[in-house]
Amino acid sequence: LFRSKTRFSDVWGQDAVLERVKENILFLENPDAIESRGGHVPGGILLWGPPGTGKTLMAEAVAGETGRPYVFVDPGAFVNMFFGIGVLKVKGLFRKLRKLALRYGGVIVFFDEADTLGSRGGQVSQMRPSTQFSEQYTLASHTCNGRSYASELGQAILADEDRKVVMGGMGGGRSFDGTLQALLTELSGLKKPRGFLNRIVRRTLGMRPKQPPKYRILVMMATNMPASLDPALLRPGRIDRIYRVGYPSKEGRIETYRNYLNKVTHNLTQEQIESLATISPYATGASIKDTVNEALVIAIREGRETVEYADVIKAKSLKQHGLPDGGAYVDRERHSVALHEACHAVTMYRLQHNSVIDVATIERRGDVGGFVSPIPLEDRFVQWKSEVDTDVVTFIASLAGEQLFYDGDHTQGVGGDMAAATSLVTRGMLSHAMGPTLRAINASSVANSGLILNGMPLVQGLSMEGEIAEAIEDRLQDLYKQAVAVLKKNRAAVLAVTHALETHRTISGEDVAAVIEGRPGPLVDGTIYATRQMKKALEDYHSAAVAAHKVRDGRPPALPQLPE
Repeated sequence: LFRSKTRFSDVWGQDAVLERVKENILFLENPDAIESRGGHVPGGILLWGPPGTGKTLMAEAVAGETGRPYVFVDPGAFVNMFFGIGVLKVKGLFRKLRKLALRYGGVIVFFDEADTLGSRGGQVSQMRPSTQFSEQYTLASHTCNGRSYASELGQAILADEDRKVVMGGMGGGRSFDGTLQALLTELSGLKKPRGFLNRIVRRTLGMRPKQPPKYRILVMMATNMPASLDPALLRPGRIDRIYRVGYPSKEGRIETYRNYLNKVTHNLTQEQIESLATISPYATGASIKDTVNEALVIAIREGRETVEYADVIKAKSLKQHGLPDGGAYVDRERHSVALHEACHAVTMYRLQHNSVIDVATIERRGDVGGFVSPIPLEDRFVQWKSEVDTDVVTFIASLAGEQLFYDGDHTQGVGGDMAAATSLVTRGMLSHAMGPTLRAINASSVANSGLILNGMPLVQGLSMEGEIAEAIEDRLQDLYKQAVAVLKKNRAAVLAVTHALETHRTISGEDVAAVIEGRPGPLVDGTIYATRQMKKALEDYHSAAVAAHKVRDGRPPALPQLPE
């Protein structure tokens, strides 16, 4: 129990949800505003969404704005090795809440990680998933609500198919010891007569029990697994309002970055802050705070007191992609890995218009030798066929590039890229009518079956042989030719990005763009790569590297040095 000092002004990036939560203050402060009109005061709010989006902060803000006592409840405290202890703890908690509500005119109680307490364990898996929490049951790809056009029997068949794919097996979970039942009873029993004398003795004497006082208890719960909550907990009268607290909008991310950066000394411009918000589509308040703090650590490590834009970029990459292993490549392998990633990066930059490059790296992380990470510019619901083709061309670019630049040879590293490209083409043809036929199969069935070759069934009734296999291969061949054409046209840009990766190992998406366009970037000066002398030096270097690749124990030349 404590008095919260948090205010609504401390909650950033969740304006839409915050406005709805503010309504509950009106009902808590002035319940007559709704009760005098025949309504009732909502007694419970569920906030659900990804971790770090501000659910707990909102509950603290409600308590801080009202000045009411704030009780934080860890549901794990109700899990006991002895049967029935959790029930007694729940009853004791609500006994204290009623006393606080009468003393202070109201109380806010917040249950964090509500799925721990609000689930019946294995029993919940037997229930159909609620459409209210559709985020938890997203299929392999979005689609329109086509099943609404089917008959009732048809809708049941489609729903049953989805449940088989998404839900999986049933059973398991923790045991049910009555703790949830006690919570449900307490939430429903706030308006029932209480006390032995009031309920028993007065009824025995033929007198009606006195109604209890109106306890102003606002129950708030938070979870990132809402589908595991028991439906009995979420019914009106217990949890009256359910709000999704998703990732902040771009405006919310700008405000969050600005506010956390204002807590430290920095020299970032408004344009740079907006750029950070753009390349952080899934950032939460917690992750932004952590990124700014890591940027401050980087600045201090380098002997500076002012956080710079490059510090935040480095911190963001570190937090999102993890710390590199520190392993080094031999010279000949370093060049081929860098060229592989450069082909991805240049193709992505030239063709993809709905996303930007976040980071390109050749630093090893476990089994991953390097990668180029894209970021969507906006939250899209569906993709067009042309956009899927662009994604496939971006994957195929590694194979096309290695064969183009290494005289038809290529590494094993293209295997994962080609598997992804094949998967996209296959799913598009079988599930989204993006092939030569109009047939379509449930996207989840395709996604969960995997791609099985040599005649083994992809999904029931289909195989990777015959018409389907030929159509997939033809489409991949066409998109391969597109990738080759893009890389031939941008040969100088590929070699420039390759050299930048070999030199810096990790560069931001803005630096990739700077190298390709020949302009200054945050960490890399791309103007150097636009000169005729540098372009010739890179061609000579690559030719020597290819020659060394064809000779046993061949020694590649030294990496061209950037001019001072």
